[in-house]
Amino acid sequence: MLKKLAPLFLIVAMIVPMLAGCQQESDTIKIGLEAPLTGDYAYEGQGFQRAIQLLVDDVNESGGLLGRQVELIVEDDAGDPTQAALVAQRLVDAGVVAVIGAYNSTATEPASEIYNEAGILHITPSSTATGLTQKGFQRFFRVCFLDNRQGLFAANFMDQVLGAQTIGILHDNSTYAQGLAEHTRNYAEELGLNVAFYDAINPDDQDFTPILTNIAGAGLDAVYFTGYHAQGGLLLRQSGDLGLDIQWVMGNASNNPELVEIAGIENAAGMYFTTEPLPKDLEYPEAQEYVAAFEAEYGQPVESVWWLMAAEAFNVIRYAIEETESTDSAVLAEFLHNEARDIDGLTGPILGWDENGDRIGTIHVAYVIQADGNPVLNPVQPRP
Repeated sequence: MLKKLAPLFLIVAMIVPMLAGCQQESDTIKIGLEAPLTGDYAYEGQGFQRAIQLLVDDVNESGGLLGRQVELIVEDDAGDPTQAALVAQRLVDAGVVAVIGAYNSTATEPASEIYNEAGILHITPSSTATGLTQKGFQRFFRVCFLDNRQGLFAANFMDQVLGAQTIGILHDNSTYAQGLAEHTRNYAEELGLNVAFYDAINPDDQDFTPILTNIAGAGLDAVYFTGYHAQGGLLLRQSGDLGLDIQWVMGNASNNPELVEIAGIENAAGMYFTTEPLPKDLEYPEAQEYVAAFEAEYGQPVESVWWLMAAEAFNVIRYAIEETESTDSAVLAEFLHNEARDIDGLTGPILGWDENGDRIGTIHVAYVIQADGNPVLNPVQPRP
């Protein structure tokens, strides 16, 4: 009996690996998204998901990548570093070939450690803290620009455009905000500005009266707040409630329509923020086509530059997979480091990436909030 079954066992043994190989070939290409779908930054995280899903659907309708459908695996880190580490491990366990995220640098930092250890390609659309790419992680990239460049731009803006001589800098002790504050202070002092006030808030506080009183009494020409929009809106609203005359300038984490809602239009009008250009102001054909498709799909404009950056990150992954005909992170990362150049991106030309994984080239501009609450490009921009 056993002798009769032996040929059958042999046939099964030959067929099973073949079936497994066929199954593996037909599997989806899983790309992870780590984003804050809840919490203070949910506006951005939910926008990430919509922005990327639009492109995923387009790719799949066109036949997928390498003949396989793309599956977007989404995890919510709430912008929290502890949750970010758990999310990163879940995405690794899910078998993703690449990850987009996180939104804020404080969440991206612990997650990047896990993705690096797992050997997974990792692209952040919006985490701009300079130190993130100085750890030697060869599969970590950004499509956004660095805080040291934004700090230089902010210092030049306050000097050249506002004519400020004595300034204050306020951060919230987060990885991103503290780094941007330090870069801005260094560049401001190199320009000869007097940084007469430098302090931090606790982002969990709701009443900033004490520190606002100190700022108002410091004789400052301008104050640069480097934290996030939720706290930026409260600072503006409470400045107005206290009747304080403070010229606020804020960083790109305050580039968010919710800031005006929190502050109130009357309190936000006249404040400036430094940032990457808003989607509505990008003249690149690729950007305009995507913005039109997004609005047609969702019935709303691409309101945040970070949504567009998230879409950019997906396009970079797609481009690398198509060009290399591979989903191996080592192959994709090597391609981005050494061969990917002069890409027509949604957020402008992508010249390539340096050895740290930082996007080559920088685009920052200054906006001013108008009396109707809408941001417009400031008529005067600083010289490089």
